[in-house]
Order: sequence, then C-alpha cells, then structure tokens
Amino acid sequence: MNRSAVILAGGFSSRLGQDKGLLQLANKPLVSHVLDAVESIVNEKIVVVSSNLQADNYKKVLDSTVKVIVDDEELHGPLVGAKSGFKVACGDFSLLLPSDTPFLSRDVLSLLFELCINRAAVIPRWPNGYIEPLHAVYQTRMALEAAESTLRMGEVNMRSMVDKLRGVRYVSTLVLQQLDPELRTFFNVNTLLDFKKAEKMLKDA
Repeated sequence: MNRSAVILAGGFSSRLGQDKGLLQLANKPLVSHVLDAVESIVNEKIVVVSSNLQADNYKKVLDSTVKVIVDDEELHGPLVGAKSGFKVACGDFSLLLPSDTPFLSRDVLSLLFELCINRAAVIPRWPNGYIEPLHAVYQTRMALEAAESTLRMGEVNMRSMVDKLRGVRYVSTLVLQQLDPELRTFFNVNTLLDFKKAEKMLKDA
C-alpha cells in the first residue's frame, strides 16, 4: 500500500508575523518536525504552499526528497491545499496534516493508515463531535474528487468535502489517547504563547 503525506504550509500567520512552517523550534523549522514524524510511515512527502516565493523558501531548508508544490488555484485555504496535494500524490492513501503541529504521534498516524483500508477516510473525532479533517487519512482519488466537487460548488471548507465522502470512519480521540495520552498530536502553534509552550514541552520531554 503506497502512502503519501500531504502537509499544508500555505498559511501566513498574522499572529506570529511570519510563515509558521519555517518558524525555528529547537533549531529546525516547524514543518521539519512534521516531516520527521511521518518519515518511516509514508512513501512520499509533499508540502503544499501558496506562492512561488514560499516554495523557494521551503526548498532552501527541506531535503530534496520532499516535493514542494504551489496551490493551483487563486483561492487559498486548507481545502485548496488539500486538493493540490491529492492531485500530485502517488499514494493510494494520503495523510493530511498542517505544518504547525510539532508533536505528532507516529503511533497515532500509523493507526489512522491501518484503519483506512476499505474506507474513504479515517478522521479523528472529539467527544463533543468536533472532527479533525487536517489530521486524517484519505483514500487519495476519492478525496481528490470530493475536493474538486466541493470547490466547483463554491464551497471552501473541509467539512463540506468530508460530507461528500461515502464510507468515512471516525475514530474517537479517547481511543487515540491510549497511544498519545496528552493528545499532543493535535497541539498546533498559532500564537507566540503556543510557541513558548512548545519550547517548554520540548525541554520537559
């Protein structure tokens, strides 16, 4: 089973004042922490950015084995980035992730892949019903078709794409907590406070 990782790095953080994926945490860019987490569980790594300038900046710091691609639409956002990634992914299944999650659990990601056999997607879901479509595994072709259809209809949110998929398996975060007790997999760096917390978490690890 060929597996791809599609990492979304197109967003510029106004709260951090710079490109989040390139923010240095423990002497390496945030996006590199994500790439390290998927290293042994996927066959290809794709980073999706929103401009050629951003692509150049990422290519300077990433290994040449990582494919850096630019969104192929004028619109930007997670759904557009996901569609662009699915379009070039060679894997039967694609793990979709944001570039600002430095504490991903390899065990959790591996489980999502295992649960996706014969499914259109496997998506974590919190007890309150909130889903994590950006920490999920998708059947690549099905997800591409659903993303393209959603965008054609003028909708730009991930939930609309997920609603078009048939055969989605939701996995409770309570189950994932057995592999990742503090659910650090879902911790992302949005603010300077988050960044400081991430630094402390690394020091305490």
